[in-house]
Amino acid sequence: MNTTTPRVFIAATRQNEGKTTTSLGLIAALQKKFPRIGYIKPVGQRFVEIEEQKIDEDSVLMDSVYRLNCPLVDMSPIAVEPTFTRKYLTHANNEVLVKKIQDSFDRVAWEKDFVLCEGSGHAGVGAVFDLSNAQVAKILGAKVIIVSQGGIGKPIDEVALNQALFQREGVEIIGVIINKVKEEKIPEITRFVRSGLKRKGLDLLGVLPHHEILCQPTVGLIAEELRAELLNSPPTTNTLVDDVVVGAMGAQNAMQFFKRGVLLITPGDREDILLAAGAMTTPGNPENMAGIVLTGGLRPGDNVMKALRTMPIPVLLAKADSYQVASKVHDTIVKTRPADAEKISLIRDIVAKHINVKKIIDSL
Repeated sequence: MNTTTPRVFIAATRQNEGKTTTSLGLIAALQKKFPRIGYIKPVGQRFVEIEEQKIDEDSVLMDSVYRLNCPLVDMSPIAVEPTFTRKYLTHANNEVLVKKIQDSFDRVAWEKDFVLCEGSGHAGVGAVFDLSNAQVAKILGAKVIIVSQGGIGKPIDEVALNQALFQREGVEIIGVIINKVKEEKIPEITRFVRSGLKRKGLDLLGVLPHHEILCQPTVGLIAEELRAELLNSPPTTNTLVDDVVVGAMGAQNAMQFFKRGVLLITPGDREDILLAAGAMTTPGNPENMAGIVLTGGLRPGDNVMKALRTMPIPVLLAKADSYQVASKVHDTIVKTRPADAEKISLIRDIVAKHINVKKIIDSL
């Protein structure tokens, strides 16, 4: 396996702590030193099917944003589908999986100046099939950066737990990045966390500020999560959702909630609410709602459908009832998507400003 191309492995103390956000920003920052960068997520758990291949959605994101010129199938060599673990425990084939990761890395690293490797969850994720993040980092011969979430005691405790697993595998940790910290608390968090990590023999590489926009889903993401049907042709489905309102009241009372950034959830037969929403939504108006979700699989009558099709905001039809839809929206894990240009630009700026990229490069 290639042992000469510089590489780093991005791990985390938990899932959804900010690995992908960090990776997305780091690639842009590292390109100033390494123009040709490759990316690999050796073990992925959330994937999409592209040309009958299961590709991790983060690999798709990186390729879409940066055009890395790496084979997609090698950027995501192992997709953990629902039966993967059962099959492995029945017929263990670790050598085959390790070889697949190594071969994919070689192809991703071909003619590249640097390869960024992204893990999946904490250091122990994947241990059930002998490919924990710590083991994968060792296989790749990569040094590790650990991403954790704001606070002082909690991130240090969780980093120490992950540190033990990496050390057991003989993997070196470059340092730690703390994510999602309120702007006004960054100086205090930086001071105490740096001191606490130093006691563990670790460096603090940066503290990333919390930005609400990065936690807000778009209507398009919600449509994907709900597997909803788009009933019209709005200019965009990338509108950010600031608030969710369930339309279970009369139209007159509901109208006060038809504001910028609101996602209206209402049964498809509440034609009074839908017509009122249509009357208050006009093309090009920055104060329009973010979108509407019709629930219960109820399709309105022809006249209302005609009005909905002309609306300049996304109108979705979901099979679940209003409570189920609202719960699903609430529980949606917000992942950056290729079309989220505003978020991606912000992520690049945050990482460039708040992470000590020079220290990362020097440590390699």
